[in-house]
Amino acid sequence: MTKQLDGKVAVVTGASRGIGYEFAKTLAGQGAHIIAVARTTGGLEELDDEINSLGSSATLVPINLRDFPAIDRLGAAIHERWGKLDILVGNAGMLGGLSPLGHYKPQVFQDVLALNLTANWRLIRSLDPLLKQADFARAVFLTSGAARNCNAYWGPYAASKAGLDAMIKVYARECQVTNIRANLLSPGLVASNMQAEAFPGKNPEELTSPAEIAAAALPMCFQSNEANGEIFQYEDGKVSIL
Repeated sequence: MTKQLDGKVAVVTGASRGIGYEFAKTLAGQGAHIIAVARTTGGLEELDDEINSLGSSATLVPINLRDFPAIDRLGAAIHERWGKLDILVGNAGMLGGLSPLGHYKPQVFQDVLALNLTANWRLIRSLDPLLKQADFARAVFLTSGAARNCNAYWGPYAASKAGLDAMIKVYARECQVTNIRANLLSPGLVASNMQAEAFPGKNPEELTSPAEIAAAALPMCFQSNEANGEIFQYEDGKVSIL
């Protein structure tokens, strides 16, 4: 049976665990070759084994996305090997702890914005020309309700995600007459390391699993999804536009 993403190439960041790990597996299950980006080599190697077991393949890229020149090198390597990119999933992110705004160390504030916002801009800067070479291209970036709720003590994370929302909506408008469709995914409360950091008292078994999020969001990467510049919210087993 032909898979929907046979012959497609997908970059997934934060792919060594959580939503990124499951998203990479889900895309691979539909035939995509996965370029898996993360800092943790062990997690990437486990992902590689799982993708191989699905009959697909992966290229492992163990880099820190705050190393911005490494993102440029990634784009150059993809251009040299494939000459195009079909799917981009910008999933990597960090919380940076919860604290009154004036109590954050400057380096923590800068690190959160560097990973959650600036790294995604650098990915767009490096990979947009490759996305434009695909027959159709889909970009999905992970956002959060924190961008809209603006709860106390979530300053750097909320600011970075609000900036991401605005940036991707701008990018989507710029892509309107191209083959690229760019959207945001707000997964809600997920059983992940970040959620454990933010809500240490919550039982992870009561939260949505990363695999459920990935399965529900998979159609966002299909050619049939013509939405552009939208925020998709996961709820009750499906994703829908906010």
